[in-house]
Amino acid sequence: MSRHKGKLAESAVQNQLEALDTARELAVGRLPEQDLRAAYEVLDRASTRRSLSAAHTVVGIFGPTGSGKSSLLNALTGTEVARVAARRPTTSEPLAVLWKSEGSGPLLDWLQVAQRHELPDHSRLAFGGRTSADDGDGLILLDLPDFDSTAASHREVVERLAGQVDVLLWVVDPQKYADAALHHGFLRRMSTHGAVTMVALNQTDRLIGDDVDQVTASLRGILADEGLPSVAVHPVSAATGAGLDQLVTEIGQTVKRRQAATARLTADVTAAATQLAGHAGPTDAVLPPKAARSRLVERLAGAVGTETVVDAVVGSYRRDAHAATGWPVTRWLGKLRPDPLRRLNLRRSDVNAAVNRTSLPTPGPAQRAAMDGALREYADAAAQSVSGPWREQIRGAAQGANESLADGLDQAIAQTDLRWGTRSWWWPVIGLLQWLLFAAGVAGLGWLGVLAALGFLQLPAPETPMVEGFPLPTLLAIGGAVLGIAVSLLSAVAAKVSAGSRGRRARRRLHAAVAQVAARDVVAPVEAEITRYNGFRKAVTAARGRG
Repeated sequence: MSRHKGKLAESAVQNQLEALDTARELAVGRLPEQDLRAAYEVLDRASTRRSLSAAHTVVGIFGPTGSGKSSLLNALTGTEVARVAARRPTTSEPLAVLWKSEGSGPLLDWLQVAQRHELPDHSRLAFGGRTSADDGDGLILLDLPDFDSTAASHREVVERLAGQVDVLLWVVDPQKYADAALHHGFLRRMSTHGAVTMVALNQTDRLIGDDVDQVTASLRGILADEGLPSVAVHPVSAATGAGLDQLVTEIGQTVKRRQAATARLTADVTAAATQLAGHAGPTDAVLPPKAARSRLVERLAGAVGTETVVDAVVGSYRRDAHAATGWPVTRWLGKLRPDPLRRLNLRRSDVNAAVNRTSLPTPGPAQRAAMDGALREYADAAAQSVSGPWREQIRGAAQGANESLADGLDQAIAQTDLRWGTRSWWWPVIGLLQWLLFAAGVAGLGWLGVLAALGFLQLPAPETPMVEGFPLPTLLAIGGAVLGIAVSLLSAVAAKVSAGSRGRRARRRLHAAVAQVAARDVVAPVEAEITRYNGFRKAVTAARGRG
């Protein structure tokens, strides 16, 4: 059962490590480097520790000056091995006491522990009356410098090994058990490591009566306040041997389970992921609603001048309609007016649309301010559920195309097909009718002119046909002119209606072109950043063991 649990724990920590690595990769370039440092260190440490001896459990003995770490080590081992410390090159070097040293060399090299003392199998470390070697389990006890030493090198060694050992055994004494340097400097920040933390209250032989229970209860309360309520406190005395049996039994059970290294890695990953979780909100980020995207397109279209193009489409259509259907006597006047579409470089069939640019005015400060405002509004809508660096990243993704957006929108307008709005099917029909009426009017005027000339010359004139009492030449002349003008006016009304319809169609096409640019240069980068953030958040949750 224990082996099965060990495999499950290994699988779980592997999944957490992969999730932490995924979160780290997604956060690179998004979060400050110092916020990723813990994840880097945990992943590097995990990779190294898992490649080294899995048969050895490393227990580090930590404590302040005078807590009796070395005397406790001697009592646990039943030897005077800690006296070797007096002959070490410097007191900053840790001492390793080993059982079953085979395969431990690379592990100790990684721990940077040069002072090593191997005890024979018959050395008595009372794991239920047996040595750790009875079951082939390896153990490394590390006697470490005082964490509150005035030598900075001592604290550096303690802090480094506090991040590397499998199990942390903190030794305190009745005088310093509430020391702020211990609780604030180490235990509080390792509140996620309760599963691999032990606490020994040493020198209990100096306490009298109920003082042992009171100090022990006080220490338990302090640990609970630090986030370590499940850590057992072992009242012991290295001098008298009191309480050692319970402590060594717990160490022995930890060694036999061979899960301490995995539990330590799990705690490290959870701590690193918890730190990253500060940059992940409670919910996934989502793209702004369609209304926000429509608002973005509307504002960009307004800023880039699509209404100017719509007006040009309307004006160009009415101009061409008048040129094709107006009264022939006056229609040529319309041709003197410039074509609005041609003025905007939107009717030049000889220009390649792929590289064409409009002649719309360059966006001025007001237009650029409107464009910036549109991007900022959309960015705020996209990042409203996110905070911190990720919020700035999402906003930056929305505003990143600001410099090139105006040019992209201009090119999109230039490539929009507006040719369908230049002519209508009824123009040739009305144009033919106008020429017929004009011809009738000219014919009537010519007829009347001939009659007038004959009368002036007092020559006999042929009989003039009559229609309802009116001379036919007069009807042709007046009717051709009146009907021509009437048709021209009706055509102008029809052209105005058709131009309005084409203007609305042009607006839809132009907005569709603007929407494509916005989707490519604004929405897509924002969506990619949101997807990245959601992936980061999911990975962090999984790395914390909650996925």
